[in-house]
Amino acid sequence: MAKASEVPADKLALYEKLVATNPDVDRKGASMPYTSLNGHMFSFLTKTGMLALRLPDDEREAFLKKHKTKLCEQHGTVMKEYVEVPDALLKKTQQLKKYFQISCDYVGSLKPKPTTRKKKSAKKKTSKKKTAKKKTTRKTTKKR
Repeated sequence: MAKASEVPADKLALYEKLVATNPDVDRKGASMPYTSLNGHMFSFLTKTGMLALRLPDDEREAFLKKHKTKLCEQHGTVMKEYVEVPDALLKKTQQLKKYFQISCDYVGSLKPKPTTRKKKSAKKKTSKKKTAKKKTTRKTTKKR
């Protein structure tokens, strides 16, 4: 069973309202709500309820200046592509919707990450090739 969310309920409700503005995106994560596309995460809520958005360079700089915020920091590491969304803006879904879409479009322009399933099937093909080579070697040995 999934772990219950530790995010403040009011912030989670605002985040879900924002995610609902884009019908092509689903909210994921139980303890840390997030959104992703093609294997790339582009928004998430921290345990304290702070929203982080992944933005391209030009939009990121403009967002930081306009909203007087900073880059997101998690576990002592600055996440260079993520900005912290001020609480006042989180409450304004219609204004934030623009940045959420920019974030989604940015991640959609990135090369998709391969899934774990594809890697597993690739391993099976490799082992079949090795088996085929062994059989070929045996046939050669038998002919001599």
